Amino acid sequence: MLKEIQHGHVKTETHNGVTTIEFYHPQSNSLPGKLLEELAHAIHRAGNEDDTKVILLRSAGEKAFCAGASFDELIAISNKEEGLQFFSGFAHVINAMRKCPQFIIARIHGKCVGGGVGLAAAADYAIAVEGAEIKLSELAIGIGPFVVGPAVERKIGASAFGHLAIDATMWRSADWAKRKGLYAELHSSVTEMDESIARLSHALAHSNPQAMSELKKVLWKGTENWDHLLIERATITGKLVLSEFTRNAIRKFKAK
Repeated sequence: MLKEIQHGHVKTETHNGVTTIEFYHPQSNSLPGKLLEELAHAIHRAGNEDDTKVILLRSAGEKAFCAGASFDELIAISNKEEGLQFFSGFAHVINAMRKCPQFIIARIHGKCVGGGVGLAAAADYAIAVEGAEIKLSELAIGIGPFVVGPAVERKIGASAFGHLAIDATMWRSADWAKRKGLYAELHSSVTEMDESIARLSHALAHSNPQAMSELKKVLWKGTENWDHLLIERATITGKLVLSEFTRNAIRKFKAK
């Protein structure tokens, strides 16, 4: 299944129990609202398919894994309702990943910024390649990593999350992300990364679906309030994005 969305796409394929969900956008795999909506729907649909035993989340191309929010859409937000709607898109994707009964493996082939770090954190098992640096850049443009924050903090702890959130202009290495627990594995080449993904995907596709579903519930224990929490966080960001400070900061970033 391939759905074209504003010059990007979300593509879903299932082979031998492994459902691959791929997203793409020409602006460094950034995430406009329509793409976020379709990504959440794709994850939800895959989670309800009997043929799906494990999900592989990946993005297209060879450069960035995900550049986070679409700056074009951020600058176009004109009121709190539009702000809430846009940032709720990230909430819906993270909650879809959280509630999906299958394990989600994330293939991190390049840099992650903002919401991209959130996707890596919301995956149950992220496999990355050297060079897949991370940055939570939100504070640098006058907002903050409020929606993705719970997912990132859950994965790497409050201290490391604080380091990322506060120093919003500093890239952290893939090795740093591995040591903090964001990445489960780190490989020296794309070939090695893909071989490891294939090995784990095959093993999980032949594991007991009920056992995996129950284990996922255990691993995500304590997040039952996220349907409400992440929308609360989206409300905060939706207000901040309207400030003149933020609008000027986004204009400067777009002009680079």
